[in-house]
Amino acid sequence: MVVPTGATVHSQIGADQHRFNRGVIQTNTRYTARSRPPAAAASSRIVATAPRIVIIGAGFGGLACARSLHRAAAVLTLIDQRNFHLFQPLLYQVATAALSPADIGMPIRRILHHQRNARVILGRVEAIDQRSHQVLLSDTDQVFPYDYLVVATGARHAYFGHDDWEPFAPGLKQIEDATAIRGRVLGAFEKAEVETNPDERRRLLSFAVIGAGPTGVEMAGAIAELAKAELAMPYRSIHGQRARIVLVEAGGQILPAFAPSLAIKAARSLERLGVEVRTGARVESCDAGGIIAAGQRIEARTLVWAAGVQASAAARWLGVAADHAGRVHVEPDLSLAGAANVFVIGDTAAVPWRDGKDVPGIAPAAKQEGAYVADLLLRRLGGNPAPPPFSYRHQGDLATIGRKSAVIDLGGLRVSGWLAWLLWGAAHIFFLIGFRNRVMVAMNWLWAYWTHERGAGLITQADMTGR
Repeated sequence: MVVPTGATVHSQIGADQHRFNRGVIQTNTRYTARSRPPAAAASSRIVATAPRIVIIGAGFGGLACARSLHRAAAVLTLIDQRNFHLFQPLLYQVATAALSPADIGMPIRRILHHQRNARVILGRVEAIDQRSHQVLLSDTDQVFPYDYLVVATGARHAYFGHDDWEPFAPGLKQIEDATAIRGRVLGAFEKAEVETNPDERRRLLSFAVIGAGPTGVEMAGAIAELAKAELAMPYRSIHGQRARIVLVEAGGQILPAFAPSLAIKAARSLERLGVEVRTGARVESCDAGGIIAAGQRIEARTLVWAAGVQASAAARWLGVAADHAGRVHVEPDLSLAGAANVFVIGDTAAVPWRDGKDVPGIAPAAKQEGAYVADLLLRRLGGNPAPPPFSYRHQGDLATIGRKSAVIDLGGLRVSGWLAWLLWGAAHIFFLIGFRNRVMVAMNWLWAYWTHERGAGLITQADMTGR
């Protein structure tokens, strides 16, 4: 067997890159010829100067940017450490056995398979060299040069300097997080079934959710409904017992981005589900047996962290300063200061908005930023004037509480209850990528609504509590 040398590998990568570039340039030349009067000189310029656009991250922002560039006369490379796009707003439903991972994920290649100017690379970014305009992937010797770079690498949960809490209170940002939490929650019922100590059984049937933003509120409501369904199952020791779910928030109200009137209605809906809502209770410690919040001990074997996020390592890659959440400060056109060909969007960017606040780290904001950068690049490539500075259009806030209630704040329009729940469901189904995913989620929701059954209640963790 002949093992290729490093030079051979580089040569092969270069050859592959050349063949890919040639195919894309020819495709884009045909597109340009269809859109304009035939001009050999114009075609030559496209072949000679086709830019290389590299997008890091296939979340909402990166994918919106890539799809909006489908007609760009450019070589587009989309890099992500996973091969699928994840619809994060429904991740908590995977964690509570309402949906399976495949219902909210879609392979990136399938999404972009008709986009002939794009290719997808599976890999983890190690560094960005702005001097040589290159992106370096870790664990490989692959280097991807760029003329334009879009960084959209999202964020992870943060523990405000207490990273030692993570083993006890996992966050919810990736599929792996959701399946691990699902294993802990379902495993708690299984362990409680065989537990003979009443105090330990009570701790096993107690759950604490830390942070009462939309994710925390939705998670607490979903656990409450899951607990009711599970405890109605044919267990012998715990059948008919009640679980304890505590939602802890350091601020003065849950759902701080919502109007106080809607936050109050959401709290009442949670309480009707059996959730204990505790505001003004900052968490002081987490361990295997529970938490201490506002000086009071809450015994619970299963903890879920929904209190904060930390941006990816983009600031370190780019060699720039970051804010307290690790986000990169950007210019009004979302470019990096001093680097007009580098853009940072989504949860990775700190974008000024209004009243001294930054653009919120939600999916609609990331999609708007991705579409804006794509428009800017198309204008720049076409020699047209740049668009006005980015302006975020807030479309409203939504949160669901269980299977029949939600709150929606659209500024002038505020809706709660069953109607809001229908609107929330319709909006999430609409924004899912892929017809199959929309159909599967809708069918699962209808089935769960009428039967109270959950179709993804599998425990796949070797250690059911993750410890």
